[in-house]
Amino acid sequence: MWLWALLPISLAVFGSVGIWVVFGIAVSNETVNVTAVFPFISTCGTYNPQSCIFSQICNICSFLAVWIVMIRFQQVRDYGCHGKANVAGSVLGLVSSLGISITGNFQQSVVKSVHLLGAFLAFFVGLAYFWVQVWLTYHSEPSKDRRWLGPVRTTCCSLCTVLILAMAAFFFLGYRSAAAACEWALVMIFFCLFALFAADFRHIDCHRLTVQMRLLSSNNRSGEHGVFGLDECIAETHTSTQKHTRVRT
Repeated sequence: MWLWALLPISLAVFGSVGIWVVFGIAVSNETVNVTAVFPFISTCGTYNPQSCIFSQICNICSFLAVWIVMIRFQQVRDYGCHGKANVAGSVLGLVSSLGISITGNFQQSVVKSVHLLGAFLAFFVGLAYFWVQVWLTYHSEPSKDRRWLGPVRTTCCSLCTVLILAMAAFFFLGYRSAAAACEWALVMIFFCLFALFAADFRHIDCHRLTVQMRLLSSNNRSGEHGVFGLDECIAETHTSTQKHTRVRT
């Protein structure tokens, strides 16, 4: 169902537009001075009124990220990949999503230590999540998209790794503008990585409604026959899902 592909695209577009809107408001009301030093994203979102907008943007992006992480986990599992990498990836993705929310709700001018913790979870743990997705791209069910999706995802993750290291180095060396520029570029590539899930999600078909309808009919049966009917229904549905996925890919 191609509509699922709109979910990661919505996150990428909403998040990208949102943080640049916050930047525009911060520049217009002169809470940041770009001629003196280029600001970090958090600096733009730490003052009123844009801090309220920044918090809501982070909360919505966090919710959408959790949704995407869980859908991707289920998709890879349906491909037959039940390994630890898929579970570890989902855990890293959920922790990173929590970091996004923490970063937006604890401004650096109020609770800086908690804000930095959220940024660490969002950036470093988030990067680990996307590297796991690179591995899963090559080790889950093969598809035509893997020919271009794997290299693109690998390139984006490599750029993110370089930008994180450069951002940390520039920050500790005192080059704040350069570090801030690396942060903006890093976040934009993160949104691109989320958008790439659209290529994976366009192959998804939802069978949950069929299972629930047959579950209701199974519950109307009595005794052990009803339990057997439910097990048979689930097994049949998973089989049809796997066959349909191979055809679509």
